[in-house]
Amino acid sequence: MANEFIQPLQNIGPVAKDNGGAQEEEDQARKDYREGRKLHGDGEYAQAAIAFHNALRGFEEQGDQAGVANASDRLGDACLARGEYAMAIANYQRAHDICEKEDDSFSVLALNKKMAAAYRKLGDQGKALELLYDILEHYRLTSNPKGAVEVLIVIAETYLEQGERLKGADAYRSVASIHARFKHARLAEEFTQRAIELEQGA
Repeated sequence: MANEFIQPLQNIGPVAKDNGGAQEEEDQARKDYREGRKLHGDGEYAQAAIAFHNALRGFEEQGDQAGVANASDRLGDACLARGEYAMAIANYQRAHDICEKEDDSFSVLALNKKMAAAYRKLGDQGKALELLYDILEHYRLTSNPKGAVEVLIVIAETYLEQGERLKGADAYRSVASIHARFKHARLAEEFTQRAIELEQGA
């Protein structure tokens, strides 16, 4: 993600001492983290993973939970880019646990999206769908029809990966009904048509 999605948590971790010891350690973790971001941006995923791993260790030693969450998230991104999907999920889950503890629902949402993508890559559509329905519920509770449409399309695609054409059609019909509610006639028609085609081919 372009921006850090986790707000730095206040009053966690040791205060840097004037002797420079803790400060130096803190700077090194942040330096590793920034280096990882640059390497990831350059497509150097293996090197980025090493930098994020080093940053993670540094943040752990400081007891900096926000740092641990961010480094875990970024390490997950590097693993995902390298096709190491199970490793990506493990890192995302660690960040997810911290965000849940901090009641940071938007970060949890972002991590759920990433984990769902990784589970689909692993061929575990069932686990992906669990997360996708959690995301859908979040959008329902926050009255976000645009988000709901986006995740319903992913739900439909995930059902189709399982060969569940009728369930995919249901998801597309839900998309169509949201578009119809907002007077998006062309899009409503398009998704209704997709649903019909799936039902006929089922």
